Amino acid sequence: MLSFSGSLRVFVALEPCDMRKGFNGLEALVADRLEESVQGGALFLFSNKKRTRLKVLYWDGSGLWVLCKRLEKGRFSWPKSTDPEAVKLRLRPEAFAMLCDGVQMQGAKFLPWYERDGEQ
Repeated sequence: MLSFSGSLRVFVALEPCDMRKGFNGLEALVADRLEESVQGGALFLFSNKKRTRLKVLYWDGSGLWVLCKRLEKGRFSWPKSTDPEAVKLRLRPEAFAMLCDGVQMQGAKFLPWYERDGEQ
């Protein structure tokens, strides 16, 4: 079962990546570009250039998880850094949940593409 602790660290790769990358390719990006250890227990988020796809790499203690999401419409509200040299950004777990649930980071409102059945 996949579960996350309350002290979860979440890192966002600010630059888009090739969404064809799998376990080894994403692990190499974590080590080379983000300069982190994949086995440190953090989530690592990657997106394509259009921000319509999201991949998450996570080490659960016994193996690697790769989770993917493809939006049928709209784009993820990808965070930006104030530092032009930054390659990663650390998010709070709540911000990760908002990003995945279609909440615009600035202003905390649902993006127009986000809909759930039965919700108005």
